[in-house]
Amino acid sequence: MNYDIIIIGSGPGGYVAAIRASQLGMKVGVVEKAELGGVCLNWGCIPTKSLLKSAQVFDYLKHSGDYGINIKGEIEPDFKKVINRSREVANGMSKGIQFLLKKNKIDHIQGSGRVTGNTTVEVENKNGKKEQYSAKHIVLATGARSRELPNLKIDGKKIIGYREALTLPDLPKTMVVVGSGDIGSEFAYFYNSMGAEVTLVELLPNVIPLEDEEVSKQLGRSFKKAGIKVLTNSTIESVDSTGEKNKVKIKTPKGVEDHEADIVLSSVGIIPNLEGIGIEEMKIELENGKVKVDDYYRTNAESIYAIGDIVHGPALAHVASAEGIICVEKIAGLNPQPLDYSNVPACTYTYPEVASVGLTEKAAKEAGYDIKVGKFPFTASGKASTSGHKDGFVKLIFESRYGELIGGHMIGANVTEMIAEIVVARKLEITGHEMIKAIHPHPTMSEAIMEAAAAAYGEVIHL
Repeated sequence: MNYDIIIIGSGPGGYVAAIRASQLGMKVGVVEKAELGGVCLNWGCIPTKSLLKSAQVFDYLKHSGDYGINIKGEIEPDFKKVINRSREVANGMSKGIQFLLKKNKIDHIQGSGRVTGNTTVEVENKNGKKEQYSAKHIVLATGARSRELPNLKIDGKKIIGYREALTLPDLPKTMVVVGSGDIGSEFAYFYNSMGAEVTLVELLPNVIPLEDEEVSKQLGRSFKKAGIKVLTNSTIESVDSTGEKNKVKIKTPKGVEDHEADIVLSSVGIIPNLEGIGIEEMKIELENGKVKVDDYYRTNAESIYAIGDIVHGPALAHVASAEGIICVEKIAGLNPQPLDYSNVPACTYTYPEVASVGLTEKAAKEAGYDIKVGKFPFTASGKASTSGHKDGFVKLIFESRYGELIGGHMIGANVTEMIAEIVVARKLEITGHEMIKAIHPHPTMSEAIMEAAAAAYGEVIHL
């Protein structure tokens, strides 16, 4: 069968690119060997947020007395139901992608796809049968998987990755989480909230180390307050999984600590899925282990493109979607703007939540900017006080001369819903004074953005 575009992979890069291409009048086929929606919808973004919502509800119930509501009797989570709800949500979203593909007249080609020529794709189904397809353009969107450390091999039972962490049959009593990026931190928060004894191990000086240092330290304090044992500047020396429990040796600044854990969760990053998709056969150029592309995601091989986790840039669902749209719009003859990777928001859905965009304070100084920094704590927010969630703050970084907003960093309840304001403000090149004069509704958490801008210019009212 002939197509205008064949996309290999149906994650947030692949299916979004497919829908946009269909909107632009192209005949589109999407090759997917597993569930539609890819890792994000089935084993990442969506099911983890379902688990985290259950943890949040449980936390509310445990502290209901703080709100004047007394609950009689013991409150405990039904772990199996929590996991089952997460899977049901993920399955529902995957069926939603199936509906969207059908609505947009996109063919779902089930199987493993491999590029065999500049305009040809071979698809092998689960029974081993191979079929050939042709397309004017081919887009690779095959995503990524868990990275493994040499001394921390995932066995899927006692040493696990994020997939297994989503479907454990029982709540472990003890868990060691290795790596405190967004995945590790979110699972550490979830399992701690459910009642597990969690130790979080991070190689660098602070948790979520890519975030602004003040934000990282605040989350570390919040984790410790919640009962998570946080070991920074620490590494895993060895894990012995031969006994009933994992015996874990952790090298810390104070020496080697011995821990026992029912489960060790490895969350030390991801690696792109490049095997078996025709990269070597087509001599597609790689750079530092990822596919090298131009601003419109063209590879060095004619008519072949790549987007998402297999190319350079943040491995985030919303980035893959944006790349997919730009890619197919360029193919269609439009003139899309290249993606501004400096204005990509990042979110971590722990409690408190973390959200950021742009330069950290340290990075801004290292880049030579003369800056103004404004910070507004949620302890001074009326809405935060009424909600009972006063941990955290909003921090804004402005370039002094012109008032350009070069970074925004937040930690607190629901800040992942607030960061888009900063993204749009940076996109429109709004200045600090314009943010101060933009009326924010009261009482809201978002008032903290206006107040943080005011703090940078010595005009803050409520602090």
